[in-house]
Amino acid sequence: MMNTMNTGHSFSKKAMAIALAGSILAADGLTGCKTIQSKTNKTQRGAAVGAGAGAVAGGLIGRRSGNTAVGAILGATIGGAAGAVIGRRMDKQAEELRRGLENARVERVGEGIKITFDSDLLFDVDKYNLRSATRQNLDQLAETLKKYDDTNVLIEGHADHTGSDKHNERLSRQRAETVSKYLRTKGVPANRITEKGYGESQPIADNSSESGRQQNRRVEVAIYANEKLKKAAERGELN
Repeated sequence: MMNTMNTGHSFSKKAMAIALAGSILAADGLTGCKTIQSKTNKTQRGAAVGAGAGAVAGGLIGRRSGNTAVGAILGATIGGAAGAVIGRRMDKQAEELRRGLENARVERVGEGIKITFDSDLLFDVDKYNLRSATRQNLDQLAETLKKYDDTNVLIEGHADHTGSDKHNERLSRQRAETVSKYLRTKGVPANRITEKGYGESQPIADNSSESGRQQNRRVEVAIYANEKLKKAAERGELN
């Protein structure tokens, strides 16, 4: 039976997670997908999340922001000194991705990275075959993922509200799977990648305008530490 001290400790972690979720939402403007600018603040944010609170905060923020990629990243947070080390490693990786990826938005979130590709740049309308002109973006992404091989990758497809729910979910899933398959052909191991199609269920803009619908047609990539990297950081084995 859990004693009173342990119960209080568990409650404290959950309370901290909820408070953290609110502060990150307010500071980062996740509902507007605002880019995090300060490397110092990012590292401090990673260090502030306790290992027990990370999954709670990640799930809460993922639900509240309507963005499961963000939730996946924050759910993998370990915090403390180890989290700060992982954060610095992600800072470096994000800078390389920003230099190499054209027409993509690279954001640092918690102890991970979120990349947003406009689906209209990757695919023709209502198609899931990659455009040859835009494969260079994914080539660069694959090279960076292979260089930093201690991360997991979540690929999500999203659609606007044009068409049926069933069609949009299928198309978004096919697009996520296409990106995943391409990365695998470029040498990224399949066991690092998870794909998911969300259809029109997670809009980031108003579907009543063409510009809003274009923003909603997107592919998001979440990059976050795998267990090997977390353990190495906790043992102090990373520079």
